[in-house]
Amino acid sequence: MADPKLTATEKARIAVLVGRMCKRDLAGPDVHQGDLQRKVDRIIDGAREREEKSRK
Repeated sequence: MADPKLTATEKARIAVLVGRMCKRDLAGPDVHQGDLQRKVDRIIDGAREREEKSRK
């Protein structure tokens, strides 16, 4: 599945989440990051749905 085109807002939200992930990574390898990864996945899924709706 190809990655969807992201809006500027979606890119900014993902950038903030990736920054938080990096900060948590510095805290140590045992820090859970699954919640942030799920948020990124939801943003990408929403972009896919938006792209599908625009094609129809």
